[in-house]
Amino acid sequence: MKIQDTYLTIAQPAPEILFKEKNSKFFGYTFPIASEDEVKMEIDKLKKKHVSAGHFCYAFQIGTSQIQYRVQDDGEPKNSAGMPIYGQIQSFGVTNILVVVVRYFGGVKLGVGGLITAYKTTAQMALNASEIIEKTIDIQFELQFEYKNMNTIMRIIKEKNIAIISQKMEENCEMVIATRQKNAKSIFDVFENVFGIRIQEII
Repeated sequence: MKIQDTYLTIAQPAPEILFKEKNSKFFGYTFPIASEDEVKMEIDKLKKKHVSAGHFCYAFQIGTSQIQYRVQDDGEPKNSAGMPIYGQIQSFGVTNILVVVVRYFGGVKLGVGGLITAYKTTAQMALNASEIIEKTIDIQFELQFEYKNMNTIMRIIKEKNIAIISQKMEENCEMVIATRQKNAKSIFDVFENVFGIRIQEII
């Protein structure tokens, strides 16, 4: 069975985009995020930027194998803003992302159908303006070993092209390494079979 160990996300926040519909203005933004804590931070920044805007609607998704997502209509009719935005996140197949649409009401009601279209279109434009990149899902391991085993460790790391995240070099050494998910089992087995090395996955 082939392990899917890559995912799509965005490289950095996209430039602001603007969509207009019947005098209403919709500003679209995308942000790469790693946790829900970052959502409020980005929304608060936008509220300082758009002081007189009426609605700050958004959707976010975090995770690869276990997906976490949320939608926010922020006063718009139920499912007329957050879900259309989230639909575009799904359509583009991206994760670890926040998409925000800021609306200034222009005096003309759009109706639920008009709102759905406007929020969907703005989110689509914002995602189109984003640089979408592919990242690998990495597994981290902690190694514990005596300093005399250092040469063996470094030889394996070089041979297998493993990334070193952190290391503590004393008489008893600790090292955190990362490898692609599809290689994780074979890497674990290699180190586990070397005498004097303890390896465990970091969850």
